[in-house]
Amino acid sequence: MINGKRVLVIMPAWNEAESIAEVITEVKGELPGVDILVVDDGSSDNTAAKAAGAGAVVAKLPYNLGVGGAMRTGYRYARDHDYDVAIQVDADGQHDPRYVPKLVDALDDHDLVIGARFAGIGDYTVKGPRKWAMRMLSAVISRLAKAPLTDTTSGFRACNRKLIEFFAHWYPAEYLGDTIEVLVRVARSGYKVTQIPTAMRTRMAGTPSQSSMKATLYLGRAAVILALALIRV
Repeated sequence: MINGKRVLVIMPAWNEAESIAEVITEVKGELPGVDILVVDDGSSDNTAAKAAGAGAVVAKLPYNLGVGGAMRTGYRYARDHDYDVAIQVDADGQHDPRYVPKLVDALDDHDLVIGARFAGIGDYTVKGPRKWAMRMLSAVISRLAKAPLTDTTSGFRACNRKLIEFFAHWYPAEYLGDTIEVLVRVARSGYKVTQIPTAMRTRMAGTPSQSSMKATLYLGRAAVILALALIRV
């Protein structure tokens, strides 16, 4: 419980055996009143065993669906188990659980709250095509949501019971669709969106895949997904 609300932390995880137990332990230590669901997204390592050993409930998918598919599973679990709030937290330790109560508090007046990396807290930076893509997405989606949003690709998010039900029925599985298309659909459906400044940390384990080629592909993919979302939502 946080402020009288039943809270579920959903962690989509793919081959995060090196960090998952430590992340779960930290979340349980900072937020003893919340439940944790790890959705093992077809991992080839022992992510599921590590997560279960650390005290999380584990839903193991038979093959890799991507973050969107894993989160859809998480929202269905949240709906079926009657949670008031669902919060997405990365399994690599980049999201600081100390900000979770602030996200939950903001749900008193909003339906979806984003933990924003570019809102005045922390020193997380991006460059080149990835930065341009993020700025373009934030400008467009801010207008749709009628709210100033600086980090529309952040995966650190909290939603209320209404959106848990909504996402349990509909949630895109495509790469970037789980962040971009969700916000377009939510904004156009009349739900209230806001953000809370949060600091991003380095991964507890593993190495992020970054290159100039991947950054350029990210820009193109983001533009395509945004265009499709605006057309079909």
